[in-house]
Amino acid sequence: MASPKPIKRRELISKLRKLGFEGPYSGSKHEYMVKDDFRLILPNPHKKDIGVGLLSRILRQAGITLDEWEQG
Repeated sequence: MASPKPIKRRELISKLRKLGFEGPYSGSKHEYMVKDDFRLILPNPHKKDIGVGLLSRILRQAGITLDEWEQG
């Protein structure tokens, strides 16, 4: 199983929607997405891609396996 690759924020949101998340919605400092009762905080937009480390933390918090991520 390979590790995730850097991704653009727009692509992250698109893949999360395919995996059942809704949003993004405005928060106080960060936007978030929702799936059932779980709220996933999104990183703020910036010029560079979302790196492997941050993406791994996002997937772990969301309970998404690498297999699910690659399929989504």
